[in-house]
Amino acid sequence: MKEQTMYPDCDNRPCPVETTLNIISGKWKGIILYRLLGGKKRFNELQRMISTVTHRTLTLQLRELERDKVVKRTVYAEVPPRVEYELTPLGISMTPIIQAMYNWGLNYQNEQKL
Repeated sequence: MKEQTMYPDCDNRPCPVETTLNIISGKWKGIILYRLLGGKKRFNELQRMISTVTHRTLTLQLRELERDKVVKRTVYAEVPPRVEYELTPLGISMTPIIQAMYNWGLNYQNEQKL
């Protein structure tokens, strides 16, 4: 007899948790999303906010988030070119997830006295 699962959506297709983790996996994606919760940011702003990320890694992570339709990249026809990143409506819908991660991390830090 098959065991009854609490989450039947995980039976015949990828688990929704797996889908979510595939989108936000990567050391920097959660931090990028957290920083973009405050509104549009230019690439250099993000890099200053996340000082330990390399230029290449930030570029790759932003491209993946853009590919997954979570982040929107806008290029302005100026000299020098200006590029801004912002959350899409899909990205904004991740706010409770990112906020829960922030709260959990803060509680963990406090409990571990980090």
